[in-house]
Amino acid sequence: MSEKLKVVFQGEPGANSHLAALEVYPDCEAIACPTFEDCFAALASGAGHLGMIPIENSTAGRVADIHHILPQADVHIIGEHFLPVHHQLLGVRGARLESIRTAQSHVQALGQCRQTLRSLGITPIVGADTAGSAREIAEGGDPTRAAIASSLAADIYGLDVLKADCEDTLHNTTRFIILSPRPRAAPPYGTPTVTTFIFRVRNIPAALYKALGGFATNGINMTKLESYQLEGQFFATQFYADVEGHPDDPAVKFALEELEFFSREVKVFGSYPASPFRDKIREPAAHLGLRPGE
Repeated sequence: MSEKLKVVFQGEPGANSHLAALEVYPDCEAIACPTFEDCFAALASGAGHLGMIPIENSTAGRVADIHHILPQADVHIIGEHFLPVHHQLLGVRGARLESIRTAQSHVQALGQCRQTLRSLGITPIVGADTAGSAREIAEGGDPTRAAIASSLAADIYGLDVLKADCEDTLHNTTRFIILSPRPRAAPPYGTPTVTTFIFRVRNIPAALYKALGGFATNGINMTKLESYQLEGQFFATQFYADVEGHPDDPAVKFALEELEFFSREVKVFGSYPASPFRDKIREPAAHLGLRPGE
């Protein structure tokens, strides 16, 4: 009998990362880890087979911790998943919406529901995270206090959904990368593919311009490029990049060869199937954050 797939995530049970793990692997054993470092340690030790790790959010931007941990980790990116984030206003069983005075959640979740809370006359209270806030509200039993968290958190902690999908806009989406301690072959050539890598350019004039020139001349679409400082030094900069392209595509090979020529270090983390969600976010209306009819 094969061992059940174990997927680690950061946060408490009911977190959005937990929800993402179950969306991709419905039959998995989702394992909560207190920190991102604990997630990577679980993958290294074999306690987890895969990791569901947030890399960026359409509202809050990049998850900075991951960009600093990932380069040092012996892991491979084997997939991606986009999770549209829907916030639920949760209260203890029997609570009524008109009786709620405060709502507790992660500061970003509160900000994403600011207009809704104001219209309801509810005071926001900052908590450590969404799922943890749901647990605290359930343990407190106060019908005047609510949490903003996922529908999964409502099920886990026995809370009622007092107002569903209370986020102010529809565009709030988190992109997750799926990590594995072992590499996985790229999808068949011709399949929409994303290749992720980090690099450090050589200390020469216009090094970044020259390093990236191969992607432009070979017609490779770079969908993400971010820089961050290393070791507290302003001149030691590392770059994280995603490109649309398959490693067997000659154009991708030529672009990476040119990148390596002008770089001190290049590390490819994986080439993996592009999520179908990418086609949705290319639609102009998807970026407006409007609800139907607006």
